[in-house]
Amino acid sequence: MADSAPQTQAILRLRSGERVAVVFFVYLAGLGIYRQIGAMQIVALLAMASAIFAGAVWESSRSTALTRVVRDWLSMGVILAGYWSVGWFVGPPLVQRQEEWLGGDRVVLGEWGLRAAVESLGPVIPSVLEILYLLLYAVPPICICAIYWVGGRQRVHTFLYTLLLGTFSAYALLPLVPVHGPHVVYPLLDLPNQSGLGRALNVWILDHMDIPTSVFPSGHVAVAFASAFGMLRAVRRHIVLWAPVFAVAALVYVATIYCRYHYCVDGMASIAVVTAAWFVSGHGEEIS
Repeated sequence: MADSAPQTQAILRLRSGERVAVVFFVYLAGLGIYRQIGAMQIVALLAMASAIFAGAVWESSRSTALTRVVRDWLSMGVILAGYWSVGWFVGPPLVQRQEEWLGGDRVVLGEWGLRAAVESLGPVIPSVLEILYLLLYAVPPICICAIYWVGGRQRVHTFLYTLLLGTFSAYALLPLVPVHGPHVVYPLLDLPNQSGLGRALNVWILDHMDIPTSVFPSGHVAVAFASAFGMLRAVRRHIVLWAPVFAVAALVYVATIYCRYHYCVDGMASIAVVTAAWFVSGHGEEIS
């Protein structure tokens, strides 16, 4: 029993965000077995969960200032791996839902005046929206750097817990609600009246690099608001740090609707999921 004590202690030192990541990949593996996605994919998902677990245990037992910082960044790096893994779960789209949600978007864009408001300054606001959508995945690294800047490296764990819990909770729903985005299903309908290089890049990325599984909930909105709530949780006293992230998240949500990358309900679902994750993350204890 005495010989197993160090190993047990190391296992218990997994950070909350890392536990979330391990559970997420195990969940995908279980869903993959049920959906019969293929043995290699299931092995890859279990290998990812095992790698996160083993890496965290190894670092906990040999921790230095450098390895702790590297661990911070690797914890955040699993987000894209998780998103692309969801791409293995492709099913027939819910056509009726797509039609219903398109009708709701037209009300928001037209009757409620979202399109007119966005285009009120010509190409300025549409360009900003496209750029924010394009650069969204740079937000979490910027947030981590901001936390380091105010001397709160220990608070990075809190940020990552909220970020990963909110993001992976949204990603977990993607295989369960298969719908295609409006720019795919209705490529010629309700297009923005303003376009430019930012839109061209976003459309190319979505057409060539995005997963075909679903757009509900919105991954972009989930990451944006999970980053914002993570900053609120980690550096609550520094409103100058977390308030701009909420502003960016709100604009990213607007971008998903105006630019026709998502339906309005996609972002609403992401906000609801991430808000719930924020409440849950308040009960987690972070470990250095």
